[in-house]
Amino acid sequence: MSTLEDLKDESGEEVETMTAAEVLRKLEEAWLNEKFAEDLLEAKTDLVECMMEQISEMEDNISRAKKGDFKVSIHRLEIDRIRYVLSSYLRSRLLKIEKFATHLLEEEKVRKDDEPSKLSPEEFTFAKDYDKSLESHLRNLALRHMPAHIQSLDPKQIAVRPNLDKYVFLRVNEDTEGVLVEEETLDTGEEIVDMKRGDQHIMRYRPVAPLVASGAVSLI
Repeated sequence: MSTLEDLKDESGEEVETMTAAEVLRKLEEAWLNEKFAEDLLEAKTDLVECMMEQISEMEDNISRAKKGDFKVSIHRLEIDRIRYVLSSYLRSRLLKIEKFATHLLEEEKVRKDDEPSKLSPEEFTFAKDYDKSLESHLRNLALRHMPAHIQSLDPKQIAVRPNLDKYVFLRVNEDTEGVLVEEETLDTGEEIVDMKRGDQHIMRYRPVAPLVASGAVSLI
């Protein structure tokens, strides 16, 4: 997998050129982060699209290969591995969207224009449709049988939110100083740690969530 892939941002401008192997490595990292993070992370649509194109190219090469070529079996195994990572990554995101749909849509309402959305356009449409279907189901199943004054649904009250205080394992990718792990309380003082590249830690997700988003740490 030595072909160069051009990643583009939403404006269509080229932002980085990487080999397909490097793209796959970044996708695998995004997959593990998504798998172990409690909340929904920013969608890596560019990586997904890039690897889908790579799969198509590999399949075209296989179709032109000589029958009985041993390398065909190796390439098919690699395609299967990439497909597994892609499907697991997307499935993890869909499960979170279903679980936190109302919460994610509430976040979208207050998101600033200069802040990236966690949802791709397709995921945003899915979240809206899913949330609408869930609300309709609740109304038909239960709310319509209740007194009129309690038939309303407040999204802020019914939304399921991620548990950001869940503990996670992480690996440090970049030296990061002054991470506030625990805030000061009446019983204990604040806890601040310096993270060195290559270190591994177990700690609450909340204080390291921004570092996961920036790539300074990876979940394992």
